Amino acid sequence: MSAAELTPPEAALWADRTGLPLRADRHAAVAATANHIHSVVTVLRELDFGDTPPAAAYRAGEEKNDAAV
Repeated sequence: MSAAELTPPEAALWADRTGLPLRADRHAAVAATANHIHSVVTVLRELDFGDTPPAAAYRAGEEKNDAAV
């Protein structure tokens, strides 16, 4: 998928290619949903996570409270 927004006919084509044919009344909704997801992922790709460890390194209940010294 290019940077251009997905059109309803393209959504139908891609769905059909994956074996998930859509009813004609769903094409616009699926295209709109795909475009929204793409816009959110685009924003997430721009975030700088710096030294943030991966989620697998997180241990619930082991947070350090540096302010309480």
